[in-house]
Amino acid sequence: MEKFATLEPVKLYSSAASTGARFLSRATGHKLAELAPPLVGRLPSDLHLLIISHLPIPDIPSYSRCCRATAAFVRDETTWEKRWKALGIDKDTAFKKVLDVLERKSNEKAVASRAAAPPVIPVDDEFGDFTVADVFGQPPPDEMGDFVGAFQNMNPVSVVSPKSPSYPPPPLKDNFRTKYIRVHSLLKPLTRLLSSAPHIVLSDLASEVTLSLYEEAKTLRLLSLFLSPAIQPVRQWDNLFSSLRTAMDRFDSSLLAAFDVADGKGDEAGMREAAESSWEVWDPSSGDWEMGKVWAEKREIFYQQGRWRALDNFTTEGQLDFGAMDEFMEVILSAIREHGARAVRVFPPASQVLLLFSERLANEVVGEYITTLLAHAREISNDIYLKSAAASFREAWKIVDAIMEVAHQRKDSNVDGNKAEDVVYQMFETNMDEYLDEEVESVKLAFDVICKGWDRESLASTPTTADGTRKFLASQNPAMLKRNVLASFTSLLLLPVTIVPRTVGVVGGALKTGGTAAVQGIAMLNPQRWGGGGGSGGGTAAPAGYSRNLEKDSGTLFEVEGEEEDDYVPTMRGAQEKKPSNNISPLPSSSSGTTHQLDLLLSLDVALEIIHADRESLKRVETFAGYPGHYGHRVRDTIEELFILMLQALGDQHVSRGFAQATERMQNYKPAEHSDTSNVAPLVQFFELVHIGDTIQSIMQVYFDKELAPHIDKTDFLNAVVREKKRFENSLDDSVATGLNAGTEVLMNQVEHIILTLTKAREYYPPEDTPLELGPTKGCQEAVLCLENHCKLLKGSTSKEVLEVFYQEVGLRLIGILQKHIKRQIISLSGGFQVIADLNAYNAFIASLRIPAISADFSHLKMLGHVYVVEDAKDLAQIVKDVARYGGEYRPEDVYEFIQRRSDWKKIEKIVDKTMYNLSFKEDCTVC
Repeated sequence: MEKFATLEPVKLYSSAASTGARFLSRATGHKLAELAPPLVGRLPSDLHLLIISHLPIPDIPSYSRCCRATAAFVRDETTWEKRWKALGIDKDTAFKKVLDVLERKSNEKAVASRAAAPPVIPVDDEFGDFTVADVFGQPPPDEMGDFVGAFQNMNPVSVVSPKSPSYPPPPLKDNFRTKYIRVHSLLKPLTRLLSSAPHIVLSDLASEVTLSLYEEAKTLRLLSLFLSPAIQPVRQWDNLFSSLRTAMDRFDSSLLAAFDVADGKGDEAGMREAAESSWEVWDPSSGDWEMGKVWAEKREIFYQQGRWRALDNFTTEGQLDFGAMDEFMEVILSAIREHGARAVRVFPPASQVLLLFSERLANEVVGEYITTLLAHAREISNDIYLKSAAASFREAWKIVDAIMEVAHQRKDSNVDGNKAEDVVYQMFETNMDEYLDEEVESVKLAFDVICKGWDRESLASTPTTADGTRKFLASQNPAMLKRNVLASFTSLLLLPVTIVPRTVGVVGGALKTGGTAAVQGIAMLNPQRWGGGGGSGGGTAAPAGYSRNLEKDSGTLFEVEGEEEDDYVPTMRGAQEKKPSNNISPLPSSSSGTTHQLDLLLSLDVALEIIHADRESLKRVETFAGYPGHYGHRVRDTIEELFILMLQALGDQHVSRGFAQATERMQNYKPAEHSDTSNVAPLVQFFELVHIGDTIQSIMQVYFDKELAPHIDKTDFLNAVVREKKRFENSLDDSVATGLNAGTEVLMNQVEHIILTLTKAREYYPPEDTPLELGPTKGCQEAVLCLENHCKLLKGSTSKEVLEVFYQEVGLRLIGILQKHIKRQIISLSGGFQVIADLNAYNAFIASLRIPAISADFSHLKMLGHVYVVEDAKDLAQIVKDVARYGGEYRPEDVYEFIQRRSDWKKIEKIVDKTMYNLSFKEDCTVC
């Protein structure tokens, strides 16, 4: 046993990891082998195909003789497909016709040469028929080498290629190689003609092939494609192409002469043949097409510019009347319809001669006319210049319609709307920068003039001493009045704006244009222009028109007949009117000569003037809204900038400033200087101001939705217009809130003044023999009446949230005033009932406001009045000690202060103190 060695363990199977790795490596190797192209020699097969695609035709047979694999590459269809498509025969049927003619001529020559040749006796030799074999067919085998027939009897071995694993012999079908060989055999004999002079080339070509002008042009075109770098059919193809190009230029010159002859005779068929032939031989790299350019230059309209005077569009007063430009554009449009229609019928659609003629007509004739017109308009005024620019563009736009009308005469005219519009856009581009800049500057100036003019009139207006009739507050339904104003404004925005000024009539020697109606329509939206025209005396009618100083006008500014919800039609001044039976009585205003009407610090008329100025400018700019490219972006930016400038002018220079002045005047109001107790004139006027501000904001929203929304995205909160509009609304809300705060203070000062002045000295401490009346005192009645009047006036002019805040502020301040008022009085037991009556009246008013927070406070204050009618001092002390009696609103210390105003306080003080605090002065006080 010692002779045997121990057995070592042997690994019978490979591990799973190693086996998987081995299979993975095999699979990866197969994939790499499939992805990598096979090598032929040291080069991959796809590189061989790339080389063959760039080889000249004469070198391909030599390349194919390298090996069987390269011979198979030569037969690959991708090589011949590229050359076949470079000829463009499949895209143009005329090329096929030319090849058919050349093939027929070649066959006729071959048959004729065989018939004229002498008979040949066949002689056998050791080479058989190889010495006389016609390997290449037609043409003779010189530079073609073995290209045509060298591979016909070869059976190449299978070679891997990118397209397929093997290259079998090509099937007997009409493939790209076969089709190219046919074209090569037909066109190569014609290259021998190119070694002569250009005129000899053309004559030899005409003698070789009897063709029409168009077919001859197609032949030259096909030869130019044949002798191109993409095909390279012969070794000297570049020299032959230069000779061919010279012959084609000479042929083009002869076609131009033939076209002129046919044009002089009016022979459109001859013109069309010459034009189509010239288009075929034209070289795009040489510049514009000469025939179309020369034809356009010969039109007489380019040399008749002295017939029209651009200055005839201005009247003797310096106003615009585009009647002369209408006549000028009619001549331009008739020229496009006449000559453009001929261009569409005669010239090839691809030449775009219609657009070429229209562009030259627009730039050289219409453009010069407009330039002269705008230059003179700028000398007159900036406003005339802006109107002239927009009107000129609108007039020139008729060219687009005329071009499309002419283009539709031929289905394949290849003229679409964008190309026609570009004619006018490119013509007017030179004026766009100046126009857009001037439009913005003009709007800024107009807004500044309107706002400063209003400020001057506001400062120069006299104080109001007559009845200050309100516009919204005097209406039975201010909300309905606002809706009527907004409905009228919306309808007015639908009216077209006159862009092209024309004379429509002469009244009193003055010219009236279509724009006057729009101006008057927007102006009449202001309710201050509405109302009865009652005469001031002697049957003389009140002066028509709008007056910002209302005291000069007699009668009401407008009248509302009932509160029906149907549309309200205002009664216009200056006409025969019927007085309604229910005129609204005007609210009283301040009788002081130093108080200006605050409601005149804001003007709906000014807002409408600003909107009208902006809309007029906006409509002019919208004329150019379709501009493409850079100027299209500038036009859209200008539209947004115009609206932003309007918001800034209306908000910063008018609305915010008016509210600031109203707030300042309200803060300076002193109730003691005014005799009217039921009405706080500044606050009433401020409420009217709030109505006007709310109407302005509503009109602005309507204007934004109708005019600006189509140009911007309203949901884009980062848009400059949306942000500026939000800032305007916030500014208006802040101004109203600030004014309401000041107005609340003024109102409560007035209420406190009423209570102090109308409350008699012994109102709550009447004599013993005075009969007891349980109604509220006069001071209480007047204070409640004042509060009710002003709280009702604010309804409908602001949001519900602001209204609740105002009511709550009034209630809180009223509680403070009443507490101070009670603490100033001496109240007897009988006067305590009077206190309770007043507190009940105040509580009823507060309850009508429906504000739960302050209603609870006033109910507690009303209960506090009971401390003045309790006779027993101990019971009174128990009431004072009851902490939960007033809902925690009044502490015992607070109630103790109120009961000190009782007339019998000195009598009951010791009892109340002893009951409340268990305190006796005689027992506990050492001083006593």
